[in-house]
Amino acid sequence: MDAKKIQLPREIHTGAGVINKTGAICKDLRFSGDVLVVTGPKTLKIGGEKATDSLQDEGFSVETVKIKEASEKAVSRVEKRIDSTALVLGVGGGKVIDVAKMASTRSNVHFISVPTAASHDGIASPRASIRNKKGTVSLQAQPPIGVIADTEIISKAPFRLLAAGCGDIISNYTAIMDWKLANRLLNEYYSSSAASLSLMTAKMIIKSSDAIKEGLVESSKMVVKSLISSGIAISIAGTSRPASGSEHKFSHALDIICPKPALHGEQCGLGTIMMMHLHGGDWKFIRDALKTLKAPTTAYELNIEPEDIIEALTIAHNIRKDRYTILGDRGLTREAALKLASTTGVI
Repeated sequence: MDAKKIQLPREIHTGAGVINKTGAICKDLRFSGDVLVVTGPKTLKIGGEKATDSLQDEGFSVETVKIKEASEKAVSRVEKRIDSTALVLGVGGGKVIDVAKMASTRSNVHFISVPTAASHDGIASPRASIRNKKGTVSLQAQPPIGVIADTEIISKAPFRLLAAGCGDIISNYTAIMDWKLANRLLNEYYSSSAASLSLMTAKMIIKSSDAIKEGLVESSKMVVKSLISSGIAISIAGTSRPASGSEHKFSHALDIICPKPALHGEQCGLGTIMMMHLHGGDWKFIRDALKTLKAPTTAYELNIEPEDIIEALTIAHNIRKDRYTILGDRGLTREAALKLASTTGVI
């Protein structure tokens, strides 16, 4: 039997005001020495300063670095600042967390995720989406050793971000379908436990879609826990398969094509509607759930041209060609893509 290593967050803290306990949490985790806080220009005031104050109150020496994008350049800049740092905190949205996660992985330093919004499952996953010269790529990284999710802060973030997080979770439906397909056709490794956890989180979000409202701490708590569960499913599987399939390929294709792509979770939600149709599943069920969550279900709502949707569908199979999905090896013809997007009402 092959040995397998599963890395998971050691501690997960959620709740209103929990960011003010950041220093105490880091002490409980037996950290000491210098801490580097990676944040953004806006998230510095939203959460970065609170985390820094809490760390300093517990005797930590803290440095701060601000980043604006999830790029290789930003990762390199953070790596240079790590130096003798004992711990890296990513305080911000998905881009900040992905950059901090990737830089800490490359520097072999522990990382704690402190999200200020719940827009995608990178909060706790062992993956980081980083932009390079070829576009945005999903890279293997170390999962955070801890997660500190202040639901009060997250509840005050634009509701669009929370809805995007729901879209990312709902996309687990087609991701699991693609994974099962690859298992049947190519005998690809499949973890039923990871798949079950991933699917459970998606079902829970759809079941609770009526209760997820703007500005509610409880809504933020529910979405955050689901995103963390989705990230843990990836760690258990040792692959992003439980939460990334043809719908993610479509989203990454849009990132390449569009001058101004929409949010990752929004694009994945839109892709899930169409990929569910290709699988012969209940795509209207997915569409209606996204509508209930006030997530976009059309290209118009994403401010993306219909032509870009069609092109993304025709090239999506070329993204991560090693990952077999319902798109197959040859992808969709333009005619098939047009019919798919039109039938599902995406264009």
